[in-house]
Amino acid sequence: MRTNSRLSSAILLLLAAFVSPAVADPPHFASVRRDQAFLREGPSYDHRVLWVYQRKDYPLRVIESYDAWRRVKDVDGTVGWMHHTQLSDTRTVLFVGAAKSIMRAGAAPSSKIVAFAMPGVVARLKACKPDVCEVETSGVDGWVDRKTIWGVDAGEVFQ
Repeated sequence: MRTNSRLSSAILLLLAAFVSPAVADPPHFASVRRDQAFLREGPSYDHRVLWVYQRKDYPLRVIESYDAWRRVKDVDGTVGWMHHTQLSDTRTVLFVGAAKSIMRAGAAPSSKIVAFAMPGVVARLKACKPDVCEVETSGVDGWVDRKTIWGVDAGEVFQ
């Protein structure tokens, strides 16, 4: 009888692990996987589509997970749900502001200017130092002031 009790408890714990839809992912950045992705008002296909992103690699911040769904926030603060298959772990950034941003050959502010990026340009994120990040867009690799991009956490540093 005691073995059945342990077995029942083990089965209940196992079932709880599979039935529980909540996933404890910390907030992080992701990007749109395809040329078209649907932002929904809730975590299922039954929910109304709020917005259609029509730009592959567009950066989004994942702020919550529920089963196979991710609650995301964009640069404008729009929040909704996307199925995880519409997202990629590829790190990208969006150039923001009202003016074009300078891309430099190196991380130093005195480095040669290699290009300018207009607001709205999406770039792949390669590395970040405290004040600048290395990005690549349209075949041009350069370092930009992190104040000119959205898609990287404050204080995030990596190679």
